Amino acid sequence: MSDINPALETFSQEVDELLAAMEEALLGLEGTPDDADCINSIFRAMHTIKGSSGLFGFDDVVAFTHEAETVLDRVRNGERAIDAELVSVLLACKDHTAQIIQHFLFNEDEPLPESLHQQSRALIAQLTGQSAAVGGMPSTQEEKADHFEVDDNTTDSSDNWVISLAFKQNALRNGMDPLSFIRYLQTLGKINEVIITMPTLPRIEDMDPEDCYLNFKIAFSSNADKRTIEDVFEFAEDDCDITILPPNSRQEHYLQLLADLPEDQVKRLGEMLIEIGALTEKEVAHTLNEQCADDNLDTKPLGEMLVDKNILQQPVVEQALKKQEAVKQKVNKESNYIRVDAAKLGYLINLVGELVISGAAMRLMVDKHGLSDVDDVASTMSHLVEDIRDTALQLRMVQIGETFTRFQRVVHDVSKELGKQIQLQITGGESELDKTVVEKINDPLTHLVRNSLDHGIETPAERLRAGKPEKGTIQLNAYHDSGRIVIQISDDGKGLDPEKIVAKAVAKGLVKQDQVLSKSEIYHLIFEPGLSTKEEASNLSGRGVGMDVVKRNIEALRGSVSVDSELGQGTTVTIHLPLTLAIIDGFMVEAQKERYIIPLSMVEECVEMNSDEWQIDDTQHYVNLRGQVLPYLRLGDFFHKNKKHTHTQRESLVVVRFGEAKAGFVVDELHGENQTVIKPLGKLFENLNGIGGATVLGSGDVALILDVQGLIQHAKKQVNPTLALSSSV
Repeated sequence: MSDINPALETFSQEVDELLAAMEEALLGLEGTPDDADCINSIFRAMHTIKGSSGLFGFDDVVAFTHEAETVLDRVRNGERAIDAELVSVLLACKDHTAQIIQHFLFNEDEPLPESLHQQSRALIAQLTGQSAAVGGMPSTQEEKADHFEVDDNTTDSSDNWVISLAFKQNALRNGMDPLSFIRYLQTLGKINEVIITMPTLPRIEDMDPEDCYLNFKIAFSSNADKRTIEDVFEFAEDDCDITILPPNSRQEHYLQLLADLPEDQVKRLGEMLIEIGALTEKEVAHTLNEQCADDNLDTKPLGEMLVDKNILQQPVVEQALKKQEAVKQKVNKESNYIRVDAAKLGYLINLVGELVISGAAMRLMVDKHGLSDVDDVASTMSHLVEDIRDTALQLRMVQIGETFTRFQRVVHDVSKELGKQIQLQITGGESELDKTVVEKINDPLTHLVRNSLDHGIETPAERLRAGKPEKGTIQLNAYHDSGRIVIQISDDGKGLDPEKIVAKAVAKGLVKQDQVLSKSEIYHLIFEPGLSTKEEASNLSGRGVGMDVVKRNIEALRGSVSVDSELGQGTTVTIHLPLTLAIIDGFMVEAQKERYIIPLSMVEECVEMNSDEWQIDDTQHYVNLRGQVLPYLRLGDFFHKNKKHTHTQRESLVVVRFGEAKAGFVVDELHGENQTVIKPLGKLFENLNGIGGATVLGSGDVALILDVQGLIQHAKKQVNPTLALSSSV
């Protein structure tokens, strides 16, 4: 967006948010078509985009969104029902709105291409039920029509405006003819009843024939708005007290308009009621003047006075006050947030990383030179740096729920394309992780969800034959575990067939015919390139192409992916990911004079390797640790295979865990916790086994960050190599 002005950039961001909210609400209507909040949310999105587009002169956007807004207004008023077909058309309208806005954002001076015009006409035809040739785009007059115009349906005779006219004593002397106003009123509608009262009529001997003692109460049926009715009595307002109470049908209309008012700023009660047409400026001014003239300390608030004077119904005033309070809360909440460029945030985190390294160097110098008088200052500095680090990383944390919600549309579209009935359930959306991780996990998640839609969930007929509900379910779940985030994609489909997977793997030479594989190892084979058990390719997930890419992309994020399945019951894919790719708490160890960093969240405990309490098998590389058989790996031997090393010194066993897998790393020395700034290794070293990155120590030396997952797999292979796959590491 760097090539458009800031105002348009803000407009673009607002449109993206509105369209995302519209899509979420539309998808929500499939399950609950009568949800008024969802319908109002969709209407507000179109209405706001229409208004904002008009400010920039995007007339084609205004014209198109006006048609969608009109249909949605009919839905809100109960004149048109929401069904799957209308939801699909409105989703297409949402996508088309985004397209034409993108055109004007980057081609502001160029007219809309004919292809987009044709698409607009086609969608309008679907919305209105007219032919595309006749439907066309609305005229400029229609585009700029005021949203708050009154419904054309005539009110019922029993549902009337109630107009009270209390003429003052000198009205006749001043040339006023009360009947002339009533006669003119008939040009706007129908007078159903007139009640005449004379509350100030004196005794006959005290009457003055030039005085006016008449009051009128009129039941009036009309489509005119309040302002138009008030203008009838414009010349009588100095000689008459006028109150106009809207009919009950208008009350519902006002309540709806209040709900639809934009929540961009806090407005006064009177301003809100004038904007929706429930009050006129004169009524507000007159009531406020009365309020100011009242010397009583207990002066009633404006809303209460309007109800007492019979100018407006109580529910409308209450709704306006609620709306006012809701807007106040929203504005106060939004004032606590500012938009920050992600690049600036990334640069800040990089600077914090360098600050962590410099802080470690300072601590090293203090310890080296024995500067005891500086020690307290250095400790305080270290704590502050740690707090700054945590706060900076928290700024880039986002909830994964927003990413999950986007898949509602994927499930909706793909299930229709495949002729399946599928619902998406989301749990754990409040779990947070680094924005950079969220961006990079989106593609693998999309592939896995599409895979469940295509390969996993059966057709309605197949599900009924299998004794399952006609509608299938895909569940996205997220939760935190040991400093990492776990994402699960589950479906209740047909599951994976282990025999078919093994047969395909044998045919492709991935495993030997007589090789014994565990259940998890069989399922892990689906991540091998080109392996698929589906006989026919589809446009969605092909023939297994992509699952190896999914695995590679997840592992590039220092994560792991595993599969569990029950034939006929469903499949669950589990992804483990780090919360951040920038800075972590590490645990530093040393082996053969090389220092390594283990992510602290994966360290379970440290024990003495040569203790008499443990039974150690140096042949198969396992240790019996308090009754638990634990594979172990000597880091020095693993990274220095050609270097002779005697294990005479005292060694320690660092017990690590990744997901459900555990192993022990044998090291020479333990150096304790270390704030670790993760640095990429570069293309030359990025494929090193057992290494996931590097960091710079306070001394300026480089320490390698261990790939715990890969090393645990290697340790398991040493215990029973016949069960390992050649490509597991």
